Amino acid sequence: MPERDIAPAIDKVFRHATGKIIVACFSSHVHRVQQVLDAAARAGRKVAFVGRSMIRNMTIASDLGYLKVPPGVLIDFKKVDSLRDDQIVLISTGSQGEPMAALSRMANGDHKIEVGPGDTVLLASSLIPGNENAVYRVINGLMRLGAHVVHKGNAKVHTSGHASAGELLYCYNIVKPKNVMPVHGEWRHLVANGELARQTGVPAERILTGESGTVVDLKKGVARITGAYPVGHIYVDGAALGDEHSEELLRDRRILRDEGFVTVIVLVDTAEGKVLAPPEIMTRGVAEKDVVFDPIVPRIEQAVVESMAKGNTDTYALQQVVRRTIGSWLGSKLRRRPMIIPIVIDA
Repeated sequence: MPERDIAPAIDKVFRHATGKIIVACFSSHVHRVQQVLDAAARAGRKVAFVGRSMIRNMTIASDLGYLKVPPGVLIDFKKVDSLRDDQIVLISTGSQGEPMAALSRMANGDHKIEVGPGDTVLLASSLIPGNENAVYRVINGLMRLGAHVVHKGNAKVHTSGHASAGELLYCYNIVKPKNVMPVHGEWRHLVANGELARQTGVPAERILTGESGTVVDLKKGVARITGAYPVGHIYVDGAALGDEHSEELLRDRRILRDEGFVTVIVLVDTAEGKVLAPPEIMTRGVAEKDVVFDPIVPRIEQAVVESMAKGNTDTYALQQVVRRTIGSWLGSKLRRRPMIIPIVIDA
């Protein structure tokens, strides 16, 4: 759908709105914000930007002349309370369900702007694959508060900013490139884009399909893939950057998140080969009561005594005995795989 079809759809939403209008879109989508400003001017409403990135980007766009603000339409967010709801349009961030964005906080009732019956929320964006649950959670929260939510699924209020196949062909025919390297998208998109370039006369050997880390040399007008540079995700934990142990750390945190942890403390006398006190079991994030673990306590004690009888006096080796014993029991009896922290103290 072309961009020119969007303005009438936005005007229609504005005509039928009786309360506040909240428009959520990308803070970089200057053209969509321009359409909302124009629609607000035609409807006699005032517009305020909500969200730091929205305010910053639109201020820059206006200063550079890319955003034309109709006279008297834009107001400071602090003045919203002095207007009636049917005079207000708010343009905010959060169209992808970002948890800390303005719209998500409105849906959770955690924002200065209160959303209720009679208000209209316009999601002027497409769903980015992977964000469905977050976006639907925000939509459900807004509708639970009584708002009328308009989005691409029920109105023509947004069209993709990505060029269609016909537009790409048009671009290739105008530019007539000697080399083409499609970027941005999944592998299937890159291949399809390259095929469009081939259809316009670009030789197949001049169409490069790469991914993150691909090294491309351009020499004497000819582009070639000459190698690859190792790249990947960098794990950031507070002030620390990831290292070779990042995957192990992430795995541990996933286990803690999903299953909790079980700590087993065993006091032993390795010289005598005895357990001096019944093993103590402590849990966090495990739903079952502590009494559920009573049957495994004597089995842990017996396993440790038997291991010491075989000459195993190393506390680390005894800890592994404890881990295997309770781990097997947790898996078979409780269907759980929590993190197990065995502690063996040699008295």
